[in-house]
Amino acid sequence: MEFFGIPFFDNDFYKLIFRFTLNIIFLTIIIRYFYYKNSKNKDYVFSYYLISIIVFFICFTLKKFELDLGMALGLFAVFRIIRFRTSQIEIKEITYLFIVIGVSVINSLANKKVSYIEIITANLLIIAAIAIIDGLWRLRNETSKKITYEKIENIKPENYELMKADLEERTGLQINRIEIGNVNFLRDTADVTIYYFNGNSKNKNK
Repeated sequence: MEFFGIPFFDNDFYKLIFRFTLNIIFLTIIIRYFYYKNSKNKDYVFSYYLISIIVFFICFTLKKFELDLGMALGLFAVFRIIRFRTSQIEIKEITYLFIVIGVSVINSLANKKVSYIEIITANLLIIAAIAIIDGLWRLRNETSKKITYEKIENIKPENYELMKADLEERTGLQINRIEIGNVNFLRDTADVTIYYFNGNSKNKNK
């Protein structure tokens, strides 16, 4: 069955679903259970997922086209407008820019070799990924703060809990972990970095 010269369904749909499932499984292992476990930065989790998913669908779609060299170069030149090093645009906004460009490319380059069901499924899966990653997971950002700590005896490994309780009492924050930096024994001070979730105060969680 065809509509306007484009098939409504073909067997590549099963290939799309299988490859997308395989891709998302490995993405989750790498991003969710390796990257986020160590960095606690939810914005980059969102960006890594969505960029990977968009690239997957662009590549899956483009491999069915016979593009000439000029068209291919012009297509990928579009993505040069995205600058992740810019300080004026947040990475999440840049990611959404990449999403809308990618979705537009996917939807506009469809021809007889890509069925409507593949196009619709790709769009729905992108929307579902955004809803899950940016909505349902509700990942929290871990913030750090550097402090000059004067109770030098508490930096010993056996006194870690004492130092943590002391810093929580002073800062009013519920601390996740503490890293000890430079130690000055002449002044009996140590540079420590505390890590905590935004809006996660000690009094709030009592």
